[in-house]
Amino acid sequence: MTPPWPALSLVLAFDDEATEAEALARQLACPLALVVRHRFPDGELKLTLPTPLQGTVLLYRGLHQPNEKLVELMITAPAARALGAERLLLVCPYLAYMRQDIAFHPGEAVSQRHIAGLLASRFDGLVTVDPHLHRIASLDEVMPGCRALSLSAAGLLGRWVAQQVPQPLLLGPDGEAEQWVREAAQASGSAGAWCLKERHGDREVAVKLPPAVDFRGRAVVLIDDVASTGRTLVAAAQLALAAGAASVDVAVTHGLFVGDALVTLQAAGIRHIWSSDCVPHPSNAIPVAPLLTEGVRRVMAGT
Repeated sequence: MTPPWPALSLVLAFDDEATEAEALARQLACPLALVVRHRFPDGELKLTLPTPLQGTVLLYRGLHQPNEKLVELMITAPAARALGAERLLLVCPYLAYMRQDIAFHPGEAVSQRHIAGLLASRFDGLVTVDPHLHRIASLDEVMPGCRALSLSAAGLLGRWVAQQVPQPLLLGPDGEAEQWVREAAQASGSAGAWCLKERHGDREVAVKLPPAVDFRGRAVVLIDDVASTGRTLVAAAQLALAAGAASVDVAVTHGLFVGDALVTLQAAGIRHIWSSDCVPHPSNAIPVAPLLTEGVRRVMAGT
């Protein structure tokens, strides 16, 4: 255990995530203030923070559509320290650039390592949900000197699904989803399985159903950490329906739903699409503020 931080004095957020930040601030019994943005004609940003600041300041910023938001963080963090913040805690429900965790070809930048290191240099702590970590055990490996905590929303997904669908079969669209399916199944007392996937490109995937599972008449719910183009979920849904599933729904932590992903999922015969509010989207059904609150308290206490 490391020493606890000064008391949390303020939750800072941006206007496009005010609803989610307000829910967290309410759970933490802490005031909320917004960073005011002004965009100049050339695209540069001017950010205005409340002043003065003190104690521990929490900055709420998800990194879906990340590039401009990373610039916001790089300006906001040193500005908050200059205004009096003693500690800075970033609550980042969706942590971008985590999937590129190895150089597959010569010269490729390993963005996970570089973006994580950049954030660690600006913030004293980080709380995130279901980052895409497959070749490292924890964020500590790429965020030295930062109290980084990775939480999982899989249990929340599992309990939500169990309330909506009687006796669901939780199905991961690929082997990488196994960890989330296992946790969701354990939290809800549901059955779980996962498909096998071969990726042939950004939008081309081949999926095979688990051979020992009888899908006939089953209410299948696809569970995953992130839905981006949705192609893997579509492939798994079509196979499950062809194998006799009575229905297919989707529950994901991060609903990115790039381009026509949502329309494509619905056209594939998927009945309901649920996501957590880690990424603001009309499909949001599962609030993560209680989970984030627990994480914030753990990081601040040094546990």
